Amino acid sequence: MSDAHARDLPAELDGIGERLREERVKAGISQRELARRLGLSASLISQLESGLSKPSVGTLYAIVTELDLSLDRIIRGEDFAEPVAPSDTTPLGPAPLVHPEDRQVIDLASGVRWEELTGEGEEGIDFLFATYEVGGTSTPDQSLMRHHGREYGYIISGQLGIQIGFQDYELDPGDSIAFDSTEPHRLYNRGDVPVQAIWFVVGRAADSRTGD
Repeated sequence: MSDAHARDLPAELDGIGERLREERVKAGISQRELARRLGLSASLISQLESGLSKPSVGTLYAIVTELDLSLDRIIRGEDFAEPVAPSDTTPLGPAPLVHPEDRQVIDLASGVRWEELTGEGEEGIDFLFATYEVGGTSTPDQSLMRHHGREYGYIISGQLGIQIGFQDYELDPGDSIAFDSTEPHRLYNRGDVPVQAIWFVVGRAADSRTGD
C-alpha cells in the first residue's frame, strides 16, 4: 500500500500499536516478557506499539491470543463494546446490516488488509473480508503460524496459496477451504493480481496457554 493511500485511512485505524500497548500494560506483562513468550524480539514489540511497524497476520494473532484479547477490541479501540448475553430484557442492538463504507478496517504488514463484516464484535468469531495484495503474505519471513480455532475461506478473486503443514494448496476464484488453525499454516498471494476472500475464524480466543 502506498504512503498516499495510508494517509487516506481513518485516523483511528492508526492506533493499533497504542491499543496493544495499553492491553499489555493492563495484563502486567513487560515488552521483554511478551517478546519472550512469543519468540519475538523486544525491539519488534516496541516498534509495533510505537506505530513504527505494522504487525503481520501471524504476529497480530499471536499477540491478541497471548493477551487473551478479542481481535475486534484491537480493531475498534474505543468503539468496541463487550458482547452481552441476550435476554428477554436486553434492548435491541445496532442494525445487523453493515455497508462497505462502514466496515472497520485494519492494514497489516506484508500487504494484507482485513475488513470486519460484522457491525459489532461477536465473541470467539472473526468474520472478515480479506485482501492480499500482490506479494502479500500472512508471515513475511515465510514461517508458519498456528493458533486455536478453525478457519473457513472462500476465494472471490485472485489466486491464494495456503501451506498447511507439509501440504500446499492453490485456491482459485470459487474455491473454498476449511482447516484446523492449530496446524502450522501460511497464506500468500501466488498470482499477479490482488486476492480477495471471505474469511471466517471461530474459536481463536481459546486459552493459548493450554495447548500451544
